[in-house]
Amino acid sequence: MNTPLRINNRTARHLWLWTNALSDTPTGPVHLMPLIKRLGFVQIDTIRNVTRAHHHILWSRNQNYREPMLWSALKDDRELFEHFTHDASLIPMDFLPMWRRQFRRLGEKAARNKWYQSGLAQQSIHDIRNRIEREGALSTHAFDTKIGSPREMWARPPHKKALDQMWYAGVLATSHRENFVKFYDLGERVFPDHHMETEHADDHQIDWLCHAALDRLSVATQGEIQRFWGAADAPEVKAWVTRNQHGLVPVEVEGSDGSYLPAFAAPDIEVRLADLAAPSARLRILNPFDPAIRDRNRLARLFGFDYRNEMFVPADKRIWGYYVYPLLEGDRFVGRMEIKADRTKGLMRVTGIWAEPGIKWTTARHDKLCAELARFGRLAGINKLNWDCPPP
Repeated sequence: MNTPLRINNRTARHLWLWTNALSDTPTGPVHLMPLIKRLGFVQIDTIRNVTRAHHHILWSRNQNYREPMLWSALKDDRELFEHFTHDASLIPMDFLPMWRRQFRRLGEKAARNKWYQSGLAQQSIHDIRNRIEREGALSTHAFDTKIGSPREMWARPPHKKALDQMWYAGVLATSHRENFVKFYDLGERVFPDHHMETEHADDHQIDWLCHAALDRLSVATQGEIQRFWGAADAPEVKAWVTRNQHGLVPVEVEGSDGSYLPAFAAPDIEVRLADLAAPSARLRILNPFDPAIRDRNRLARLFGFDYRNEMFVPADKRIWGYYVYPLLEGDRFVGRMEIKADRTKGLMRVTGIWAEPGIKWTTARHDKLCAELARFGRLAGINKLNWDCPPP
């Protein structure tokens, strides 16, 4: 392999923000599918604080985005399908032929659970599939089986287990969502025939997944490539790196502490670096599930920003709060804030705000944040803002 290309920290931060479509001013026409294809997928989440994570992620990249656009692409246009990457996600339908191995992997994993091997489970799976075939798309609310052991942690009723197993395997697919409730239909009625008829060898799917991950990371370690989709195991990615080592660009990336980490880069890395511009100076409110900050180790390494999601941390053990948004200004994180919203009252409240060490919270910076809060509120139909805490 060639001598590694060295990328200094500021350039690495600019590259990461550009890679995540967070460099340009987030305005202009909304080209939804090109944006999602660029990101690879959009994680979806049940919690609606101001707006749900998937909407916030897309809005952060184009503030003309509105909530109904995403569900229309899933239900009406069939340009997206829902499945599991590192979490539940919406994935471009064009990627479906390369996702067949993930159906197999997760379907087999679910089926190894001892519950699925029982006659009761097989009968439940058979009955649910036949009912959906007859009646069309159904949500979990259409079924009424009970949890056998109320003391079991994260216990799910039998029908939910059966639906999950078939959904993981691609036998069932998400037809649409109503108020975020998932509706299941037969995969053959949701997935386009030409994608389901396209077969690729397993090695070809792994090759595509790894190349596509590296393309959407710009620079990455072997582990980061593997974790991007979560659709290949670590040994499979290691074997892919070995097979492709002569075609990968070795780089060393400077962290915020001045140390350098060896990694691989996309083949066109020198073009990306030559065309790279500094990100917009706009102050952005990012979602806790935003792909730019999902990898907390990478976030800390590049930006020196220590962030964790405390939604599932007991209240008395939280450092910051329940739903805390990172604040990105230009190429650095300048703080974090907790916001609570009541959409029925059209009200958003700032309940906590903290500047990062060394950041002076000037009037100009505060005004930029207020302008962004107003824009964020409009996404959710909110026009009133209260400050329940003083600026930092």
